[in-house]
Amino acid sequence: MPEPLADRVATIESQVQTLQELPGQVTALTARVTSLESQFFQFRVEVKDQFLQVRSDIKAVDEGLRQELRTVDESLRKEIRAVDDGLREELGAVAAGLRQEIRSGDEETRHQMRVMYEGLRSLIKTLRDK
Repeated sequence: MPEPLADRVATIESQVQTLQELPGQVTALTARVTSLESQFFQFRVEVKDQFLQVRSDIKAVDEGLRQELRTVDESLRKEIRAVDDGLREELGAVAAGLRQEIRSGDEETRHQMRVMYEGLRSLIKTLRDK
């Protein structure tokens, strides 16, 4: 059964009323979207600025660390050179001492060999003479 005319008119009037409210709602939504766009843009700017600041901070720390590493590197190289020079001097002194000991031992050995040779010659001469 069809709806009575009065009910249909009331339904249509309700729909028309809802349709008449739509432009106001669209305008309100447009204002909210515009506000959100503005907030999003501001957020992007803030995030970008903060990232730039973080990048700058990292760069400053990086430069500081690099300088500190250079300083430590130079210091270690100086210490290594000093130790190396000291070791070279010690080794040189030890080598010179060993050379001297070898020469002394060599001279002593030659002297003993000469004494033994002379003793052997005299023994051979004594044996020949008998």
